[in-house]
Amino acid sequence: MQPTDLDKIREIVFHTLPADQAARARELLDGLDSIQASLKEDCPRTLVVQYKVTHYTMQGLERALEAQGFHLDNSLLQKVRRALIYFCENVQRENMVINAPDVKSQQVFARVYELHPHGDKDETPEEWREYK
Repeated sequence: MQPTDLDKIREIVFHTLPADQAARARELLDGLDSIQASLKEDCPRTLVVQYKVTHYTMQGLERALEAQGFHLDNSLLQKVRRALIYFCENVQRENMVINAPDVKSQQVFARVYELHPHGDKDETPEEWREYK
């Protein structure tokens, strides 16, 4: 299967204490559908998760883990990395939702625009417009 832009591979970095958080989180996330979790080989406190952004988000996963009592690494680098990932995934999810144009709201906007004085009026007197 060819990976798409919807397939995400992310790293969740946990605080150093308690030491076995990544392993416990892997066991917890392995129970979910459409997600794969594994420990990073060279860093025992980092969990690598693979998921589709249509099913999960990094923000949702991390919030769920924090709700279960896990402690994430809150260094400045990790906070910035998290914020960027959250933003990108939220924008991507919002862009996937394609709504039909709301014709009624467009009509209301057009009517309000017609009635609102907005400076696009020709101030030439009516009798001069008809002059030939």
